[in-house]
Amino acid sequence: MRKIVLALLFISFFPINTQANDYNEQKTLKDSLAVIDEIMNSPDQEIPSELISQAKAILIFPTLIKAGFLIGGRYGEGVASMRAKKNGAFGPPTFLTQTGLSFGFQVGAEAVDLVLLVMTKRGLESLLKDELTLGVDAAVSAGPIGRHAEAAIDIGMQGEIYSYSRSKGAFAGVSLKGAVISNDIKANHAYYGQFLKAKDVLIRNKVKNIPKSGKRFIKELNFLAPPLQKRN
Repeated sequence: MRKIVLALLFISFFPINTQANDYNEQKTLKDSLAVIDEIMNSPDQEIPSELISQAKAILIFPTLIKAGFLIGGRYGEGVASMRAKKNGAFGPPTFLTQTGLSFGFQVGAEAVDLVLLVMTKRGLESLLKDELTLGVDAAVSAGPIGRHAEAAIDIGMQGEIYSYSRSKGAFAGVSLKGAVISNDIKANHAYYGQFLKAKDVLIRNKVKNIPKSGKRFIKELNFLAPPLQKRN
């Protein structure tokens, strides 16, 4: 009888443990979708929807923490998804971290949402590195704001990576030169059960099983931000 009880406890432990292991990643996906949902459905949105629709990849860091006294720092966990060449649909997410330093008078801390739009092939190639330094490996600039499709399309032909942040309501373009974006291999392992780099997830198709929350993320992201040619 004791062996049966121990066996049942042993079996029941692993599903609970697995769910606990990827809780942070599921929350990151959920929060990232909430950020995009607010962008695409806000009547006074600041990021042009057409710009998002033609981006080759999108990076979302919900609740990036900025803090400091004289010398400031920031840290955030987020995800990236890349559009497929064939149909323009976003694919499985890979997990990332973002760090950076800033200098000058600053006191206190704040949490912000950060969105990066990768617009060019070179920017995409930089994203696939183990570590990407914005402004060094790829040009990054404060993203344009406005809702005019014509302007968004024209601007989208020029920039490599556009960055936006939101701390109090509306999104606005922000300069992130020097910020470092790294592969979060531990988070990918916790979520997919495999030690994967960004390129393994985004282009090498090494993900064997996408969790339900990942499939939901892909479906909702494509609904919220379809490729440009499929928008009405």
